[in-house]
Amino acid sequence: MGCIKKILQIIILALALIGFFSIGGKEWVTDLYNKYMNNSKEATLERASKIGDFSALSDEYSIDKAASAFGYEGVLAEHEATGQKLIIVNTAKKPILTEADFKNGTVNEKLQDFLKKFKYQSLQVDDFTITKQGTMNAYNHSVPYVRFTAKINKLPIGQVGGIISAIDTDKNNSKMLISLNENKKYSQLITEEFFRKVK
Repeated sequence: MGCIKKILQIIILALALIGFFSIGGKEWVTDLYNKYMNNSKEATLERASKIGDFSALSDEYSIDKAASAFGYEGVLAEHEATGQKLIIVNTAKKPILTEADFKNGTVNEKLQDFLKKFKYQSLQVDDFTITKQGTMNAYNHSVPYVRFTAKINKLPIGQVGGIISAIDTDKNNSKMLISLNENKKYSQLITEEFFRKVK
């Protein structure tokens, strides 16, 4: 008797699922999932607009991700032809770097301390070396940057090159700007064009 009861329950459940899917249940679940995950291009651009105005960017760049975690908000963009990654992190009230760190010479020390936090993580950065300092335009300001090379372990890309910059947007807010690519493919022109157009 218990076996027949189980078979009837399975048949009723199967019929209920077939009915649910036949009246559009699959689309309803898919829509609900997409609304919850917000993985549409429009939702990504809406989240990115909290960090800056990206409307002046050319079609060469795509905004891939915009997210927030641990009190930081970030945008990841890519130059589609070269694969160069451009990142803006709104560090809010917990700045990792400020413009003053570039001016008073503590930028290397702060970056080395920050990279030590990743030493035993899934991403490990070794041989981080600052090769040059300069300025560029971002958010309608001239901001300092350091150019670097580094070796990224546990990822297939290996040696990378790029820049790290910081801009103090107001008294209590700071943004960290990062651009990187495989060492021989990094382009400062791509970096400067992207950050110059972000407002």
